[in-house]
Amino acid sequence: MIEVKHNNNEKNGNFEAFIDGNHAGLMTYTWAGDDRFIIDHTEVEEAYNGKGVGKEMLLSAVDFARESGKTIIPLCPFAKATFQKHEELQDVLVNKTQA
Repeated sequence: MIEVKHNNNEKNGNFEAFIDGNHAGLMTYTWAGDDRFIIDHTEVEEAYNGKGVGKEMLLSAVDFARESGKTIIPLCPFAKATFQKHEELQDVLVNKTQA
């Protein structure tokens, strides 16, 4: 099971994934004003590639955006590609053409 922890401060934050207590991945973001954030990097530990770690972190970011009324700018290639593949996630994008 993938556990995702969210760390946030006034300037930036991240979603950190763990599997069985082991660090599995990290997705970082930077705030762009009060109501939007930029996902700028996603990395998954090699041992966990292909296990859905990146997508779980992105889903946590989408949940956070929905719950807090924020929007997302996906600059990270992984995040951008995942938004393109999943129209049901695109409601949180600043600009729907970013997907």
